[in-house]
Amino acid sequence: MHGLSRLGNGNGNARSLASPPSSPRIRHLRGKTSNQDQGIGERLVFLLFSVVFRRKGVLLLAPLLYIAGMLLFMGSFGFTILDLGHRVDIVYRRAPPGSVYRSPKVFKRLWPVMEADANRSSHNALMEAWKPRVKGMWKPCISTNVSAPGSNSNGFFIIEANGGLNQQRLSICDAVAVAGLLNATLVIPIFHLNSVWRDSSKFGDIFDEDFFIYALSKNVKVVKELPKDVLERYNYNISSIVNLRLKAWSSPAYYLHKVLPQLLRLGAVRVAPFSNRLAHAVPAHIQGLRCLANFEALRFADPIRLLAEKMVNRMVTKSVQSGGNYVSVHLRFEMDMVAFSCCEYDFGEEEKLEMDMARERGWKGKFRRRGRVIRPGANRIDGKCPLTPLEVGMMLRGMGFNNNTLVYVAAGNIYKADKYMAPLRQMFPLLQTKDTLATPEELAPFKGHSSRLAALDYTVCLHSEVFVSTQGGNFPHFLIGHRRYLYKGHAETIKPDKRKLVQLLDKPSIRWDYFKKQMQDMLRHNDAKGVELRKPAASLYTFPMPDCMCKEPDPKPETDPA
Repeated sequence: MHGLSRLGNGNGNARSLASPPSSPRIRHLRGKTSNQDQGIGERLVFLLFSVVFRRKGVLLLAPLLYIAGMLLFMGSFGFTILDLGHRVDIVYRRAPPGSVYRSPKVFKRLWPVMEADANRSSHNALMEAWKPRVKGMWKPCISTNVSAPGSNSNGFFIIEANGGLNQQRLSICDAVAVAGLLNATLVIPIFHLNSVWRDSSKFGDIFDEDFFIYALSKNVKVVKELPKDVLERYNYNISSIVNLRLKAWSSPAYYLHKVLPQLLRLGAVRVAPFSNRLAHAVPAHIQGLRCLANFEALRFADPIRLLAEKMVNRMVTKSVQSGGNYVSVHLRFEMDMVAFSCCEYDFGEEEKLEMDMARERGWKGKFRRRGRVIRPGANRIDGKCPLTPLEVGMMLRGMGFNNNTLVYVAAGNIYKADKYMAPLRQMFPLLQTKDTLATPEELAPFKGHSSRLAALDYTVCLHSEVFVSTQGGNFPHFLIGHRRYLYKGHAETIKPDKRKLVQLLDKPSIRWDYFKKQMQDMLRHNDAKGVELRKPAASLYTFPMPDCMCKEPDPKPETDPA
């Protein structure tokens, strides 16, 4: 809890609760440095240093200074104690800019101005989101130079994929690459039941198994299950197969020197869990296998794909006023995400209790470890807090997307949805979610399966004109890369500068025209970063150029026949 929310009124003015302003004589005494005029804080610090050095605990000094610096920087106590000799004054001060969630106050004041501005102009940024580039286009171009092993396989490679939909996707694609590297036969991955996602779906419930096997058949052999003779050797229990513990981000050389000998000796090896176990930088033909698996072989199972296509068509039909174009937003404001971020929004005891319970339920004591300090204000200033629906709406309206824009929100169960979604619906009355776009009967087979529901969201976002990422994570990372792959290398994506946004939304007196200018600058910056080549330490799942795509030649200028 911030000192501001408990003790101050947030107006930025120092004030005294105990007495009227001090006289000039007393103010003059504050500048003196004699021992008798030292403040209580200074005396405590002096005493602490004396104890530390007397006991030769010099090494304790660094962490103590760090903690003291954090307290001073964040204004954790929200007040300063002044020792004036004959009395002690407590002067309250405002929390650091951007550290407190004041967005509702800003929205309430600006809303009439926003509506008046929208009524004066019919301009919608969606109609000219980003003009297609004539130069610098890219096209899918996958080269693997790896042949399926056939009867010469070195053995069976078995992996267990954990996490949500796109964490599983990462594990699958990396497993294809490793199988190609080791000349191994890949067994359809096993999905681990995750304590957070709680989805019991198997590979075939989410992805088209037969298509996956067919699409990889020329490069990597994939089988649905181990042959009977191999299972017999392990008493029909896959858990009896040796589970190799691999380092994160292991290099191809590590696999060839450590894993391949085990595979040749045992005939089958297992890696559980298999997550982030292959380095980003691998030879081009192995990168090609990653490209092939992610962008071509992994297709959603028919029940998901058919409903998702219907949902996309409905979005296009509903957005006829904007030429069939719509905006999709990946909104990470579920209870588990808010809890994990350790951010505060309404500063009430109810919220604090709910968040503590959610953290304990999902992460079992991780946030209660000794020495763990939760700093909501620091998290917000650093851009680590999930944007609320209200903040997303204000950002989009500032960028020029008016109230006729069709917005699709991809999300799980929004925390206190009635309260937090209301302002976003107020700003975008045409807003849609999977629950409004599909009928209850259509969604019934997917309920209780978060990964299957996420696959529906993924597809609708994939085909939107503009995609807005609000919090990071595997969903936007894979989606941005997939959109680049489908749309000639340019992803029309908005990734907010949250550090800047929280500073702007911490100014109750901010003018709408100034806020709009800042948001439009942010939009232009995102446009400029639409086309990006992969850097050595980056993932090709987000940056498919140049590993998975080739640059198209610039069109030749037309010549005058005369």
